[in-house]
Amino acid sequence: MKFYVTTPIYYVNDKPHIGHAYTTIAADVLARYHRLKGDEVFFLTGTDENAQKNVQAAEKLNKDTQTYVDEMSFLWQKTWNDLGLSHDDFIRTTEERHLVAVKKFWEAVQAKGDIYEGEYEGWYCVGCESFKTESDLVNEECPSHKKKPEWLKEKNYFFRLTNYRDQLLAHIDAHPDFIQPVARRNEVRSYVEKFMTDVSISRSSLKWGIQVPGDEDQRIYVWFDALINYLTAVGYGVDEVMFKKFWPADLHLVGKDIIKFHCALWPAMLFSAGVALPHHVFAHGFFTIDGEKMSKTIGNVIDPIAVAQNFGADVLRYFLFREITFGEDGDFSIARLEQRYDGELASELGNLVQRVLIMAQKYGVASAPKIELSIDGWTKDYTSAMNEFRLHDGLQEAGRIVREANQLIDKQAPWKLAKDGKREELEQVLNELLTMIHAVACMLEPFMPTTSERIFSQLKIMTAEPLFPRRNVI
Repeated sequence: MKFYVTTPIYYVNDKPHIGHAYTTIAADVLARYHRLKGDEVFFLTGTDENAQKNVQAAEKLNKDTQTYVDEMSFLWQKTWNDLGLSHDDFIRTTEERHLVAVKKFWEAVQAKGDIYEGEYEGWYCVGCESFKTESDLVNEECPSHKKKPEWLKEKNYFFRLTNYRDQLLAHIDAHPDFIQPVARRNEVRSYVEKFMTDVSISRSSLKWGIQVPGDEDQRIYVWFDALINYLTAVGYGVDEVMFKKFWPADLHLVGKDIIKFHCALWPAMLFSAGVALPHHVFAHGFFTIDGEKMSKTIGNVIDPIAVAQNFGADVLRYFLFREITFGEDGDFSIARLEQRYDGELASELGNLVQRVLIMAQKYGVASAPKIELSIDGWTKDYTSAMNEFRLHDGLQEAGRIVREANQLIDKQAPWKLAKDGKREELEQVLNELLTMIHAVACMLEPFMPTTSERIFSQLKIMTAEPLFPRRNVI
């Protein structure tokens, strides 16, 4: 089996924040889980470098645009590497391989008769890199960026998006798990049925971006270009063996703000080009910071590297999916992170491992249970949760076993069994506890790979080194 998972490709007009990390770590968790299942995994992330907002960011710093995006893409790659993510590829939309794929894709859509010339007149939000209708605006401003969009009037190329309304609706109805969660599917279906129109896919006023094939005066609209990255990375147009192996993508992970691009525009583009659709698109929610919207103005933007340096990358990973139900909105709080660190990780998990290993050494239980690292170490509820992208439920299943193990210690009191000379019962309890710890380590591996490896190591050599040492506070 193969598993191809993608994140959005991120604009490089700023450095990564905790929201970007949330999506990318989620993809990493799923990639690690599927590798453990024995699947051949391809995990893709990267940077979207052809956006007008990147040009504006470079201009503010008096830098050449290419120099700027090179520097920022390096920063994004370094961030994911420093967080220990296991992506197989990091794509940049300024790479030659992407230009080749975009040209091939454009020509395929053009040959289908789905590209035509027309005049666009309307509102365009540079922050969203998207066109807006009057109904999208609040007090004449983009609700996401609190700015009035630009009014554009120019001759462009258009994509016949409405040609695929019925086909797209039929696909959504026939594949109820194509768009997840359910609320997002309903949102997209309503949009496709009632509001979807043809979309301008080029700009004549830009000098940065991918040139329209055969027209040096036009640049391809950034979203039409960017979505094709998912094909580029698996060999579209250049490596048919790799492309047949990994496409269609099994899962696109996105934020809910870009779901229309991924669940309406992208499928229609693929229909037009004669390419299979991805199996699933999952849109997670947004989160506030201590109850407030994340904002540079407020100064509450969270740097994931700073959190990882203070608490450890595993603790950050644990908190994100323990605290927030995947797919819903949530709140990020350092205070809540500290509470879960001290309570669930240090006191419950860390204390459990140390207590059991100390007792195993003291009372002469010489080896950990003979369980191989495989799906056999997971519960059915865990595998169901992970297969259905319910990451929070998968993590909670591991927590359930931790709590049951601690309750078993309190109930059976191994120290009392040892004192009373009940050797057989003592060994049975301790081996049951070691088995439970091993299962927890198996289930935590996608979420907390370093912690999991330490538990496996401790089970092997039977030491009681603290799992969660004292940490600094931000």
